[in-house]
Amino acid sequence: MLAPQRTGPRFVEIDAIFETCVAQARKRLDADTVDAWLDLAFWLGRLGRGAEPQRQWLLQGAELLERLGPALLAPLRDALAVLQKTPDGRAIGDLLTVLPALRLSTVADAAGWLAQVLELQRRSSVAIHHRAIDPSAALPVFLAESPTLLARVPVEGLGRWLEAGLRLHGHHPDRLAEFLRRQSPDSRALFSRERPGLALVDGERRLALTLRALWALDEPILPLPEPAEGEAVTALPYLEADGLRLPERLEARAGVSALQRYRLMAAHLAGHRRWSQPLVADNWSPMQRLAVETVEDARIDVLLLRRFPGLGAAMCALHPPPPADPDDSTDSQRRVSTLRLRLARLSHALLTGEPGDDAERDVLDRFTTALATGESSSRDMATLALAWVARSRRQSDQFAQVIFEGTQVDWRDDNRHLWRFIEAGDEEDTLGDPPPRPAEAEPEELPPRLYPEWDAAALAYRPDWVKVYDRLQPAGRASDIDALLARHHDTERDLKRLLDALKPQDRVRLRHQEEGSELDLDRAIAALGDLRAGILPDTRVQMSHRTDGRDIAVLLLMDLSASVNDPVNDPAPAGEGAAEPGETVLSLSRAAVALLAGAIATLGDRLAIVGFHSDTRQRIDLLHVKGFGEAWDDAPKARLAAVQGAFSTRMGAALRHAGELLSGRRADRRLLLLLTDGRPSDVDVADPEHLVADAAQAVHELDAQGLYTHCISLDAQADTYVGRVFGARCSVIDRVAQLPRRLPEIFLGLTR
Repeated sequence: MLAPQRTGPRFVEIDAIFETCVAQARKRLDADTVDAWLDLAFWLGRLGRGAEPQRQWLLQGAELLERLGPALLAPLRDALAVLQKTPDGRAIGDLLTVLPALRLSTVADAAGWLAQVLELQRRSSVAIHHRAIDPSAALPVFLAESPTLLARVPVEGLGRWLEAGLRLHGHHPDRLAEFLRRQSPDSRALFSRERPGLALVDGERRLALTLRALWALDEPILPLPEPAEGEAVTALPYLEADGLRLPERLEARAGVSALQRYRLMAAHLAGHRRWSQPLVADNWSPMQRLAVETVEDARIDVLLLRRFPGLGAAMCALHPPPPADPDDSTDSQRRVSTLRLRLARLSHALLTGEPGDDAERDVLDRFTTALATGESSSRDMATLALAWVARSRRQSDQFAQVIFEGTQVDWRDDNRHLWRFIEAGDEEDTLGDPPPRPAEAEPEELPPRLYPEWDAAALAYRPDWVKVYDRLQPAGRASDIDALLARHHDTERDLKRLLDALKPQDRVRLRHQEEGSELDLDRAIAALGDLRAGILPDTRVQMSHRTDGRDIAVLLLMDLSASVNDPVNDPAPAGEGAAEPGETVLSLSRAAVALLAGAIATLGDRLAIVGFHSDTRQRIDLLHVKGFGEAWDDAPKARLAAVQGAFSTRMGAALRHAGELLSGRRADRRLLLLLTDGRPSDVDVADPEHLVADAAQAVHELDAQGLYTHCISLDAQADTYVGRVFGARCSVIDRVAQLPRRLPEIFLGLTR
């Protein structure tokens, strides 16, 4: 027998367990692996970290080596040696405690996770001159969360998620800890991307089209809420008042693709929406409600198969025959509730028409009869279910230990929509009517739209990263805009002269037509002369018209960051006009936009004007000044007069949202004009190139949607970055005072 002294210094805790651990290890491992296991234990005892690291290795190391093999020892010892030389050496005991709980299947996975631990320690510990002096506050959090994290994502996905967290929050210990606990929206969104299978967001469009085409349902498809700690990863779908809730991600199962599983879930929910009626639940026990839900779900699925027989193969694959009822085998099993198992067998019998006992056969006969004459009702199914409960009830149904294995039907929901509960104060004569909905206060603003943001360093999007709020710009005085236009009377006069030459003719006359809306008199007289002369006349004596107008939709996006409030410092050369004293970038922008709006109104094009500014990624405001369907009159003029500059310029988010607004317009050409006085920036972004790269990516996205983007920059330094964002589609106006004249000219040049 090996002496415990071989394992290093004598610890009372080690003496108590040593012989037992060695005996168990010899049963699990060969002699060479036992020696290697003891060598590592001996090394751990000499680290000076107390008895805990050694104790954990003796208790769990043999089982870990049995599962992964002795090849684990090399990367494990190397990782522990690195940790020992850092201020985080105290975490060695925690690491050895957590490692067996990870249930890793290969040494490569274990080595990958150990490498992630070391990388996190290196980049999150407090260091001076590249030497760590204080332990990492994030490392204990990562070790504690790793079992939960690796139960949901593979090791490679965990590494990518961890890298994103370190890149975003590596210098903010509290934010990094929040990220590792998945308490922040960006953490949850990035983590969801790493889970295997098909993401709901990737299949949402196809599901929505299916629901619209087959069920005439135009309801939002939303992911299930993030499960709380300790809840199952895969929750059941459900119906709510405003949409369908489906799992955020699904994998293929039983030969059925993830997309087909989504389609089956959506079809089942749509069937409930069409055919189910709510029932009052207060007088029924949980057992009875469970039986009612099972039979009602079976009715919905049978009705689905009537309409879409192609779903049958997927249903049969995902709902195999449940295990046999073990109630009669042993006394211990008689004390286990088999209610869910029997209901699963009943569900299979109703779906396939193959009953297993007399109670199931009776319910199946009545079920088939009820559906033979039509769709039946939820109340009819409740009657069948209660009869089955009364006939098949067992004493063991009350026991706390329940058989769940093989009882959950993959595509079915939790049936919360099926039940209504009588609240205090409800009257009996109102039970058949839906409860009145309380009056809701008008929201102060619309809920935000979430958009991704491009991370050029990672070559990936940060999903749901920014929040964009739509607001109607408050109104000022329209007379202020009229006064601005009066100051630029010469520019307006020259612009009108140009527009008169460019204005399209709405109606073009088409002569010499066989059919038309009116008579062509010249051709008719000629035909009459030919007829009197005995010549066969030309019958093309009609005249028609066609429209020859432009079909252009323009969205003007105004940068309303705080810098537009700055005064214009623009000394004019001799013979040229200069900005007036006290003139600001904003006042000249108002004048230019007003001139442009008047020009576009003259041409008959459709125009929307939207301003934007940002206050971190949590708040990007888009201020609507003029809508596409709104005339250029006092109302939009009053809003334009009241715009003010504030905060920062998160350009990429504004471009993406403006693109969404413009993409909904039907036009031959859709033009997005951006008027800005500076480069993309925001107070929560330290790297000046980050938002430039994001804006460039947003422009690429708009190009892919068929939207033409052009930037008018008032920044004298724009040449350093504007080309990277917009390429050649930009106009830099070095002298801001020229903006009122140049902006309409640029537009006409783009749309001529």
